[in-house]
Amino acid sequence: MNAIASDKIILLVEDNPDDEALAIRALKRHHISNEVVVARDGVEALEYLFGTGMYAGRDISIKPTVVLLDLKLPRVDGLEVLRRLRGDERTKLLPIVVLTTSNEEQDMLSSYSLGCNSYIRKPVDFIQFSEAIRQLGMYWLLMNEPPPH
Repeated sequence: MNAIASDKIILLVEDNPDDEALAIRALKRHHISNEVVVARDGVEALEYLFGTGMYAGRDISIKPTVVLLDLKLPRVDGLEVLRRLRGDERTKLLPIVVLTTSNEEQDMLSSYSLGCNSYIRKPVDFIQFSEAIRQLGMYWLLMNEPPPH
């Protein structure tokens, strides 16, 4: 299989090192070689996207193609990250996929109410998780037409 390589960036917002490693391993396993930027909490994700804090001076015109957002994050949780991204003109159209272990119906309703593009529960099994990541990559990096900048 040919590698999927491009300048499209994936922002993975994930505080669990095991889930982070599994996601990156699954992307590589399926030849998705896009750059993956990892933010380990909500504050870091917001700093990356808005070019503040530890990412001060970053060219914020370079946006990720998709944000994979966990909900259960330290400092600022995923729902608050989603709320802030949708409330800002610069990021309101950014594709955001909630990727979480939460089985709470309220989390799903809140995520969609706040404007996520997709809500996916992380499969526990690595093979299923790997397949979910492959499908995410294929759809968001190859098939989806992002909004114009």
